[in-house]
Amino acid sequence: MSTPFNAVAAAYSNASKLISESGKSSPITSGQGGQAADFGKLLADQLQGVVEAGKHSDQMSLDLLNGKANVVDVVTAISQTELAMESMVAVRDKVISAYEEIMRMPI
Repeated sequence: MSTPFNAVAAAYSNASKLISESGKSSPITSGQGGQAADFGKLLADQLQGVVEAGKHSDQMSLDLLNGKANVVDVVTAISQTELAMESMVAVRDKVISAYEEIMRMPI
């Protein structure tokens, strides 16, 4: 059974609204003055980082074809993109697993 990412994000958003309405602080805080960090924004920023890494490796590949880049640099860029993608998939899997576990809890 697979849960779509949008459902997970919506569930977090609803939980975040409930926490803020009850007057409690969010358990996730950023390092900037203790302000509450938005989990959805955190994920979006990380996803943007993966996209940027992919664009960088694509550009490095094109530069290699044009004779402007080193093979080692291209392989390194592709490896970094692969690692970033695998990390993002692992985080997504953990978020979905946590969501499914919460949905199985009795009320």
